[in-house]
Amino acid sequence: MNFLAHIYLSGDVDEVKIGNFIGDYVKGRAFHIYPENIKNGILLHRFIDSFTDTNINTIDAKQLFAPKYRKYSGIVIDIIYDHFLASNWSRYSYTPLEEFIADFHDLLIRNNEMLPKEVQEFVPKLIKNNRLYSYREIGGIWSVLKTMPKYTSLPDHTDFAIETLKNNYEFLKQNFFLFFTDIIYYIKTVHNINIKGI
Repeated sequence: MNFLAHIYLSGDVDEVKIGNFIGDYVKGRAFHIYPENIKNGILLHRFIDSFTDTNINTIDAKQLFAPKYRKYSGIVIDIIYDHFLASNWSRYSYTPLEEFIADFHDLLIRNNEMLPKEVQEFVPKLIKNNRLYSYREIGGIWSVLKTMPKYTSLPDHTDFAIETLKNNYEFLKQNFFLFFTDIIYYIKTVHNINIKGI
């Protein structure tokens, strides 16, 4: 559910953004059915997930949530990282967050037929609830963590997660800054993605 970071790290190519957004819903080698840039976005999504899971900063952060979430701690960190990206957006982009998200919503609507059916089903709610923008506030993170157990295998330890976030807020924010510096460097140099605004 860390959609915002995936979209941001896609750079300025719309089809790459779409591929990165749907990455979790395209399994195995099914990405080959998509046009080249969407396929590139799906593969970029997989790289981002792998890089995040093995990054030392992420591993450190996951330890805080492991007592309750165990193997699902990484999912919680993904969502919390989107909070820190959204709430510190001007650090990474000259485009206002509202405008960035509105443009992406428009992109999804215009390319609805390219989205997997499962994604087509949740996009209207994503847009209606302005979910990506809600990540700026801790309340938005609470809502995501409370909703996900209804549709995924993520256990519901929302109160624990929010309390842990609040009690370790500065550590987790600095942890995110270090992680995001690392991944932006790799995205720009290894994948040659043009990330504007920083």
